[in-house]
Amino acid sequence: MKTLYVEDLAASVAAALQQVSHTHPADFVAALRRARDRETQPAARGALEQLLVNSRMSREARRPVCQDTGIANVYLKLGVEVRLATKSGGAVPGLQDVIDDAVGRAYTDPANPLRATVVADPLGRRRNTRNNAPGLVHVELVAGDAIEVVVAAKGGGGDVKARYKVLTPSDSIVDWILNEIPTLGAGWCPPGVIGIGVGGAGPDETMRLAKEALYTPIDIESLLAKGAETPEESLRVELYQRINDLKIGAQGLGGDTTVLDVKVASAPCHAAMLPVALIPNCAATRFVRFSLDGTGPARFEAEDGAAWDDIPDQLSVPDGIRVDLRSLAKGDVAGWRRGQTLLLNGALLTARDAAHKRLHQMLERGDPLPVDLRDRVLFYVGPVDAVRDEVIGPAGPTTSARMDGYLDEMMGLGLLATVGKAERTQPAVDAIRRHRGAYLVAVGGAAYLASRCIVASRVVAFEDLGMEAIYEFEVRDFPVTVGVDATGASLHRYIPIRSEY
Repeated sequence: MKTLYVEDLAASVAAALQQVSHTHPADFVAALRRARDRETQPAARGALEQLLVNSRMSREARRPVCQDTGIANVYLKLGVEVRLATKSGGAVPGLQDVIDDAVGRAYTDPANPLRATVVADPLGRRRNTRNNAPGLVHVELVAGDAIEVVVAAKGGGGDVKARYKVLTPSDSIVDWILNEIPTLGAGWCPPGVIGIGVGGAGPDETMRLAKEALYTPIDIESLLAKGAETPEESLRVELYQRINDLKIGAQGLGGDTTVLDVKVASAPCHAAMLPVALIPNCAATRFVRFSLDGTGPARFEAEDGAAWDDIPDQLSVPDGIRVDLRSLAKGDVAGWRRGQTLLLNGALLTARDAAHKRLHQMLERGDPLPVDLRDRVLFYVGPVDAVRDEVIGPAGPTTSARMDGYLDEMMGLGLLATVGKAERTQPAVDAIRRHRGAYLVAVGGAAYLASRCIVASRVVAFEDLGMEAIYEFEVRDFPVTVGVDATGASLHRYIPIRSEY
């Protein structure tokens, strides 16, 4: 038996969560670069460029690539010849407790605090746990005297788009997946990787197969070069080509690359069934593998910087229409057209789920609102806490459709436009057209880059909501694309069939 210490496991998982928060895997960056270089659509190419610049800036600043810093997913392959112990010789805690301690340590690190997203009591008060614990822990007993570990920070925008279906053996997996992909919308921040699980003894195994398949290197280019040799490889190649042929594109803006790779994992299943699961990994792809062999905690060396060579360390101001938010009027907004690039300057309000709910409740009661929305633009965002000399922490857009139920009411108060990510539902598009407003798309997964366009910040309402408080940002050349204009014309090429976010 080999003795491994739980303190080393906890320290390794905490360090891994910090590492993946700010540094993409090098193969993911290389895949983004290839996608950018062959992109023919200007809006999608601009989004890919922002993702690349954000990746370099986040790595150098050691700050999160995305404001949604994810749920900790930890997969342990525990060798049966391993004996777990504590360095003090005391009682050995359960593995869930060990991982939760690591998650809390990582997410509250004062040098790089990560946004706590997990809420306890989901059917009641939904109280934030404040340290992002508990994490998801999966343990598999295997031969050997080491622990193999995968640590991932899985963003909510990807997992919420998961799909599961029990097909019959004669059904087409490809047809089912191609029918599902457009219904995902762009809230999962493409381009990314799609994980497919096939088979398994039950829904839990099929979903796990799909998710674990994501945590493998991007190698579709080499697969295309050598040719498929197994049914799984054939499925990967066909899905990669046909999903990209849908032209959903980066951020759903239309373009040549929707997926950077497709991963497939399979397992035996019941003879009468063909279970299939689909899970996307977003543009904030974050995972790392390491092993513990008793020699101490894992050490994470910096990724080879060559992957980021020639990527600018700041975004050059794109060509676009400069907009002064201080003097913006309804007539100006009515003149914007879908697909145009705007550079926002001036005072930009923020609000997302909890703030919208509270504003709605105040209106129902007839209470005065704490902020005037007339002639304002509202950014759907929940930023990470600032550190050092930062004005605000990483502050990328959240999925706009979650606020669609409030949009008509807010625009009725004089709101001119909103900023977020992904498509709007048809009722929201109708409200935008009716009020002669606009919807502006910012790039999801480029949160650190977005924060560098914010030169001042203050909370103006609902401070108790933390990152969901209403802020006023002073922005400078903040790049957005007109996603829906005053005529109701939408840049996105589809409306999601289902409305989960």
